[in-house]
Amino acid sequence: MTVQSLVYSEGTVTTHDDPAEAKVASGTTWVRLVEPTADELEVVREAFDIHTLSVEDVQGDVRPKTEEFDDHTFVLVKSAQLQRGDVAFEEELREEPVGLFLGQDWLVTYEPETLNAVERIWTKVAGEERKLLTRGPDFTAYRVIDGLVDDYFVLLDEVEDVIEAVEDDVVHDPGIWVLEDLNAVRRDLLSIRRLLWPTREAVNVLARGDPEEVHEETEKYYRDVYDHLVQLVELTETYRDLGSGARDIYLNALSISTNEVMKKLTVVATIVLPLTFVVGIYGMNFGETSWNMPELLWPYGYPAVMLGMGLVALILVVYFRREGWL
Repeated sequence: MTVQSLVYSEGTVTTHDDPAEAKVASGTTWVRLVEPTADELEVVREAFDIHTLSVEDVQGDVRPKTEEFDDHTFVLVKSAQLQRGDVAFEEELREEPVGLFLGQDWLVTYEPETLNAVERIWTKVAGEERKLLTRGPDFTAYRVIDGLVDDYFVLLDEVEDVIEAVEDDVVHDPGIWVLEDLNAVRRDLLSIRRLLWPTREAVNVLARGDPEEVHEETEKYYRDVYDHLVQLVELTETYRDLGSGARDIYLNALSISTNEVMKKLTVVATIVLPLTFVVGIYGMNFGETSWNMPELLWPYGYPAVMLGMGLVALILVVYFRREGWL
């Protein structure tokens, strides 16, 4: 069922099939929309006099925000989870909008699909925590937002695990895939940062008690959520620094490895160079004249030259080892 309604009154919770009836019922009302059709969304919008722009926002790709209207306050936050695999950059962090329309004695929530953070609170209100609605719809809205923010910590824990694994690979096995993982983590953190900053500002409006639908006794709870978001932003910045540091370590390790290879190649070239010089001279093959090299006719000339070349190579190898180049 895509439209569900609960009304708390006098210690009991009743359900209503018609959201318009729930709106006028005595008590505190919570109407939950999960993947509603256009007609269902329009019925709820008219029953609670929700602004059409707010309805458009929850159906579009809009950053989190808080807006005040004459008889209700609109809060847009987002759920988020990492989506691994060969996907485009925009899809690596999967975000779903959650709209909360907050009135004096009613709350309307919108979900494009069933979200665990909202489902947990809905189950509690309908079950063992029925008195939750007695504290007002603003407190219930706080519980929903707080649940979404708690999931952000789980999200960052996943990113932290990836960073720790990448840091180990940087030290022990710095392959090309390490750089790919580092770039993926940095993109994820950038997307998380773009999500957290506007969410923090949206919750700050509620924490200050600007909307009249947020009661003074509830402001401290929103301030607690705001503190959590500040902590999340700081963690994101810390993980970005760790990712950048791991990337620098990887590039330094790659540079050192390249230098080692070039040094070895240079040593080999240096050893071969004098040998090539000797072979080049004896490869000129001048005729038998008075100016010719006398050892060309010497019966031990060839083994003598080979022995000399071997001694030159041995002397260079010993020298390079003493210098620490080999």
